Amino acid sequence: MNQQPTDAAAAAVGTGLLLFILIVALIMIVSVWKIFTKAGQPGWAAIVPIYNAVVFLKIAGKPVWWVLLLFIPFVSLIITILAFVALAEKFGKGAGYAVGLIFLPVVFLPMLAFGDARYQGAPPPLS
Repeated sequence: MNQQPTDAAAAAVGTGLLLFILIVALIMIVSVWKIFTKAGQPGWAAIVPIYNAVVFLKIAGKPVWWVLLLFIPFVSLIITILAFVALAEKFGKGAGYAVGLIFLPVVFLPMLAFGDARYQGAPPPLS
C-alpha cells in the first residue's frame, strides 16, 4: 500500500526545519555581536541591517565605502571574501582560518567569537 505523508508529518518536518534555522541564526547573531564587542564596537550593531556591514568593514580595516559594493551581485562575493581574510588577520589568524570563515562561517565565526583570539586593531598609520 502506498502511503502518503500526512499533513501532520509535513508540519512537523517544516517546524523542525524552521527551529533549526532559527537556532543557527541566533548562534550567528550572538557570534557577530561578541566579535563586534571584542573589537571595541557596539554589539547591538550586529542586528542593524547595513550598519552591521559598515561596522564589519571597519573592524576588518577595509574602507567603509565598500558597503556600496555589497549591493552589486558577484562583486559582493569578492568583497565578502576580502573582508573575511582581513578579519582573520585582525584577530591574529592565518590563511587557513580565513578559508574556514569563507566556507564555513557558521562554525568559524563562533570559534572566533568565543575562542581566545584577541582583536589586534588596525595597523599604525603610515607617516
